[in-house]
Amino acid sequence: MHSLPRRLAILTLSLGLSGCASTAPVADDSLYQALGGESGIERIVEGLLINIADNPQIVGHFAETDIDRLNQKLIEQFCVESGGPCEYTGDSMRDSHTGLNLTEADFNALVEDLIDAMQDLDLPVTAQNRLLARLAPMRSDIIYR
Repeated sequence: MHSLPRRLAILTLSLGLSGCASTAPVADDSLYQALGGESGIERIVEGLLINIADNPQIVGHFAETDIDRLNQKLIEQFCVESGGPCEYTGDSMRDSHTGLNLTEADFNALVEDLIDAMQDLDLPVTAQNRLLARLAPMRSDIIYR
């Protein structure tokens, strides 16, 4: 059963705080610090990738993926979105997801895997929701491409 914060996060992502395609730069690093800095983000991404590997709904989408590269780009992206001292060097979300034909259900399944990874690390729900809110605008560049 899903907790209320999880449901709200998924609902928020599904209903479209995703109207814009990009987010403004983060003015401070408080979220980066709340996530545990670089090592915390590395643990979040590691947990996310493990959860994806165990998720039959979406694992097939990653069959041809260079997991080491994905790991590094997710760390960079989460770092930048949380206000950390990083640079994202990957492709745009639109370019990297074009042709994958991901559905809203696929997107939500990955969000749930991310939430599970953050909960496994006992991250405060407020920090989880702040990261999800930073990532939500990417939704329209990810699904149905």
